[in-house]
Amino acid sequence: MQVDPITVEIIKGALKAAGREMGLLIERTAMSAFIREKKDFFAGMYNAPGHLVYTDHDKFGPGMVDCVLEVYPAATMAPGDVYWFSDCYLSQGAISHSPDMCFIAPAFDHGTLMGFAAAFGHFWDIGGIKPGTLSPLATEIFQEGIAIPPIKISDRGTFNDEAYRMILRNSRFPDLLRGDTKAMIAACTLGQRRLQELCQRFGLEQLQAGFQAIFAQSEHAIRSALTAVPDGHYAFADYVDSDCVSDKPFRVQVALTVHGDAVSVDFRDTDDQASGPINFLLHPDAARMMVARFLSWQDPSVLLNHGAFEPIIDVLLRPGSLVQPRHPASLGLRAHTLYRVLNSIMGNFAQATDGATPAGAGDYVIYMLRSLDTQSGTFTLLIDGIGVGQGARPFGDGLDVIYSARGQKNFPIEFIESEFPVQILNYAIHQDSGGPGTFRGGAGVVRDVRLLTPKVSLGTRMNGVKCPSWGVKGGKAGKSGYFVVNPGTPQERHIPPFGDNLELQYGDIVRVVTSGGGGWGNPAERDPLVVLQDVKDGFVSVHSAREDYGVVIEPETWKIDWRQTQEHRAVMPSSPPLFDRGTFYEQMEKARHRVVRHT
Repeated sequence: MQVDPITVEIIKGALKAAGREMGLLIERTAMSAFIREKKDFFAGMYNAPGHLVYTDHDKFGPGMVDCVLEVYPAATMAPGDVYWFSDCYLSQGAISHSPDMCFIAPAFDHGTLMGFAAAFGHFWDIGGIKPGTLSPLATEIFQEGIAIPPIKISDRGTFNDEAYRMILRNSRFPDLLRGDTKAMIAACTLGQRRLQELCQRFGLEQLQAGFQAIFAQSEHAIRSALTAVPDGHYAFADYVDSDCVSDKPFRVQVALTVHGDAVSVDFRDTDDQASGPINFLLHPDAARMMVARFLSWQDPSVLLNHGAFEPIIDVLLRPGSLVQPRHPASLGLRAHTLYRVLNSIMGNFAQATDGATPAGAGDYVIYMLRSLDTQSGTFTLLIDGIGVGQGARPFGDGLDVIYSARGQKNFPIEFIESEFPVQILNYAIHQDSGGPGTFRGGAGVVRDVRLLTPKVSLGTRMNGVKCPSWGVKGGKAGKSGYFVVNPGTPQERHIPPFGDNLELQYGDIVRVVTSGGGGWGNPAERDPLVVLQDVKDGFVSVHSAREDYGVVIEPETWKIDWRQTQEHRAVMPSSPPLFDRGTFYEQMEKARHRVVRHT
């Protein structure tokens, strides 16, 4: 059946509105800070076969309905059913770590299944080795909380209290889990209702045709973007600093083969799976989404749905590798590998287009503060995610202090201080962290946190210390971050970027310094007046302005010495290399090659 373009756009707009409405409902009714304040949740719509039609997320969504349909065939589903799962391995990576609890509600038109509404959120605690569930020290999935296989939490409108009580009992914060569960189910019910309203308005046949037309739009956009990429075979690698339980770096390699309006993706040369929790169980369609994400970055109107995945014809994965680990490998900190996958995909396209892409970006940083009142049995838990600098772009500087794409946010300081026993003493730009370039990499931050409880256990998550965000097209790598306790005092000590069980006391200060993004273009071509403004604003030091940009600034007058600037820039490289990976990357590559030759 043909459907006219205006109807297609109305359907698309209605799906977007419904997705936003589901998101707002979650945001306003969830209980835990991760979902309510940080916005770590997902909402999406699927057609009857379970293909993703709409989501505002750019990394997750594909494959979420499949594992439910394997256990509960479509013919057995009925109005009022709601399904719940979080098992990463049973979902083949559609859910990639256990705290992401997924809920799915089928929608019907006069008894005929016509689609699904889905939502997931990162729950505050689902049991596991530590409060907050995730720990850098986890070595198997069983240490990362309860894994829920696909279950029917609501059967024709009757809630499954038996299963629910068991799941609640496995959380250190059952009240938060209860509130988050209700929010997710309410969002799915809302999305289900909006799908049914669309069906009532347009009819089932026309709505299904509209879904197919939306798929075709996305497929056409991705194929058109691919035709602008030169045919060829490309490969790019990046590193996760360690697997948290050893000091060994883990290499992520992505290879692309572009031919016309199609591309194949090969992950098979990525390192073997890790003992620690950095394993990333990559669903093949999630890999397709990540490639399509880059190809659509200049056109935000493109929906990342099943149609957008069609031009990515092959996804080659090796069982037992870091991106296809075998059960029961731990997965909790998979984000650090996920972001290396994203950066490696972008690095491929940077090669193919002679640097017409953004530069590399870092992973968000997390610190976890945990304590237990042994008299009351009450846990206190702060999981604070902090932003990093993003890579500079071919048309402008990188974004400063971004936690994650697509709407996730840092906790406001006022919220942290009112909800948790801490005081934020300092929140400032990490000077010189953004990679120098014609366009500067985004800056990281410095945050000082004073503890206001007698005994606290600290956990840390920070990647990119060894291998910082890469610069491109002559831009320089960004500067790495670090953790330090009690800075500037006799008790000062640096602590591991991946660590746990670090005991602290009342009054101790934790300083978190996050990384900057890579630069784009030759720093010698950056406008000296823009460099001067960066210095005045605290993003760049007077020293870096001279050494990295060739701009000599008088610190007492804040004026540029134009003669010395011209002399400094005259001796700077006129044709720097396409990539700047930083010194540790080259050392890790050389060490790897020595091991390969030896074996």
